[in-house]
Amino acid sequence: MITRFKSKRITSMLGMLPQMIGYFDDEVDNYSFPPKQTMRLKRIMGYDQHRLSKDSTTVSDFAVHGLLYMLENGWIERKEIGAVVTVSLCPDYFVPHISNIVHDKCNFDSDVICMDIAQGCCGYLVGLMQSFMLLEHMQDKKVVLINGDVLSHKVSKKDRNDFPLIGDACAISIIESGGDGDIYYEMHIDGKRRDALKIPAGGFRMPCSPDTSVMTDQGDGNYRSLDNICMDGSSVFNFVQVEVPLMLERAMIKEGKTVDDFDLFLFHQPNRFMLKKLAEKVGLPEEKTPMNLVERYGNPSGASIPLVAISNCRESLLETDNSCCLSAFGSGLAWGTMFMNIGRLDHCELLELDL
Repeated sequence: MITRFKSKRITSMLGMLPQMIGYFDDEVDNYSFPPKQTMRLKRIMGYDQHRLSKDSTTVSDFAVHGLLYMLENGWIERKEIGAVVTVSLCPDYFVPHISNIVHDKCNFDSDVICMDIAQGCCGYLVGLMQSFMLLEHMQDKKVVLINGDVLSHKVSKKDRNDFPLIGDACAISIIESGGDGDIYYEMHIDGKRRDALKIPAGGFRMPCSPDTSVMTDQGDGNYRSLDNICMDGSSVFNFVQVEVPLMLERAMIKEGKTVDDFDLFLFHQPNRFMLKKLAEKVGLPEEKTPMNLVERYGNPSGASIPLVAISNCRESLLETDNSCCLSAFGSGLAWGTMFMNIGRLDHCELLELDL
């Protein structure tokens, strides 16, 4: 899918992190590998620490706290909100949806549309697409876009491939009509490679049971159950290195742009090693391409693009217009990009919460 949007903009961004920090050095003994071997990953992959929410915490806890914070501090008024779009892989329940819970807790009127979308790594791009389309039919109303996951609850602590990587977080963006310039949007899906990122049990195909919770050695020294997330790291790496550079290069040619035309490259954050290889392949300057989210907070799935923007570019986003290339890639398998101006935001903040 390739399309364009006109007169749409992001006006505020709020990031939220749990206060609890897991340190890579403290988790080395979780794994069945020699500690010296495991510590090499800290340097190669960029692991250091990640944020872990409490076992009882859900995405709606972050979303409600953040949106009430916005309302109470004058970021937005209830009467301005036309829709709440939530993008997450971690529903509180099958039913009701996260956005319905937010609707209740924030006391919205019945004409505020609620929508939940199940999407992981490309969740911010998918959420922006849906928000832009809703704005076409909402006159002067605004869309609240929520991206959040608590995937640490679904990762085995004995799985060295996945546990050091995952971080819990949530981001809320205010999307509204206005702004100059077209927005270029491109998205691709390959369902044939969907099993490269998977949680086998928990849905209707394979409900959770005592059998699915049994931890076993996966044949490579990593222990997990069918209830845990499973990532084929080499397949995902190869997919990103092949598909994403081709997409970015084609998109730039199509739009008559070069790397020099962009102020910021705000990418999904799988790990520093993968991003560095991708940046080298496309020729992206490191000073324009933040790659430090995993070592600071972990990989927060669909919230990674707004979080990497808030935590690295806050002053620039508040003070100036930035020509940005957004790109995400992962579960689905899905990969996409967006060219848009982001800047002179009304608000841009990062909160740490006891959640």
